[in-house]
Amino acid sequence: MVDETTQLFLEDFTKGQIFASPARTITAADVLSFAALTGDAHPLHYDDEYAKTTRFGRPIVHGLHLMALTALGAAPLAERLEASMIAFLELEASFRKPVFKDDTLHPQFEVEGTEHKPGVEWGKLAIKVRLINQRDEIVVEGRHVYRILCRTSAR
Repeated sequence: MVDETTQLFLEDFTKGQIFASPARTITAADVLSFAALTGDAHPLHYDDEYAKTTRFGRPIVHGLHLMALTALGAAPLAERLEASMIAFLELEASFRKPVFKDDTLHPQFEVEGTEHKPGVEWGKLAIKVRLINQRDEIVVEGRHVYRILCRTSAR
């Protein structure tokens, strides 16, 4: 059951608001599970000997695995959007630094802005997403755009 008093709608977001998610440490099992799920079995992601021959010197985590960690649905904020979330519209990403197993990542969501046309019951919510490692380095940054109901439409 959705608690309407905690729900957020398009009008509740302001530029610069930041929402964090709990940290997650990437394990070897996570990397192998992602490879099995996607079929991406490139040795760069799991083979220590192969990875030693690359510029990284050890296996790196799949880029799409990292993007999955920025999914709003996996963040605590998702519970506050149950009554208003309509659709995920856009995704952009830049990979700034490699991520290795045993790295701990902190997902962060910052409201970039909203867009609403008068007379329409929904609008767009743009969010900057970041993954920050245990050394406080941004390893992934990107942007998501969602279609969100307006509060007045939910009544």
